[in-house]
Amino acid sequence: MSVARTIYCTAFQGLTRIASGVLPEVALKSKAAMEQGGEPVLLFDDETSRPIEVDFRGSPEEVLERLNQPPAEPGEAAEAVAPARGPGRPKLGVVAREVTLLPRHWAWLTAQPGGASVTLRRLVDEARRASEGIDRMRQAREATLLFMTAMAGNLPHYEDATRALFAGDRARFGQLIEAWPVDVRDHTEKLAGPAFETA
Repeated sequence: MSVARTIYCTAFQGLTRIASGVLPEVALKSKAAMEQGGEPVLLFDDETSRPIEVDFRGSPEEVLERLNQPPAEPGEAAEAVAPARGPGRPKLGVVAREVTLLPRHWAWLTAQPGGASVTLRRLVDEARRASEGIDRMRQAREATLLFMTAMAGNLPHYEDATRALFAGDRARFGQLIEAWPVDVRDHTEKLAGPAFETA
């Protein structure tokens, strides 16, 4: 079972940002805005820009209670009925999974000090450190694109702004989104910031 992270999000009603912060606070502000009428409210995860579904029915307390219930993970119910113990060291967070390699790879790994598992973990850690900047840029582009598609897909220069985002052209990107509604523009710029960093 994974540890739930604190979700920071931003809510928009139409093209206006109405709240930013932790999910419970934003959900309550969104519920209040919806009860006053107007356009639908959309919540976006600040890290990924994925939409967040919130059941706004009932009282504020009921909304918060539903938010505090962790979503069931795939296969979690089956594991609760019959917990299977497989290889690995669960208390240390070590999970055994299948790795498919050619015989020459296995021969090289076996010859390394510490064996195959130690060597694979070291190689993965080195690769993660080496690609950290590139991964951050890629994740920022993906998050920005998700938000732009949901909120700015019908705004002027959307397609050109998307091209500038993936081309890494910060100046052109800024020019193209300059005329967008201020809240949408500002949130887009915030999400896109890491996408223009040098890897």
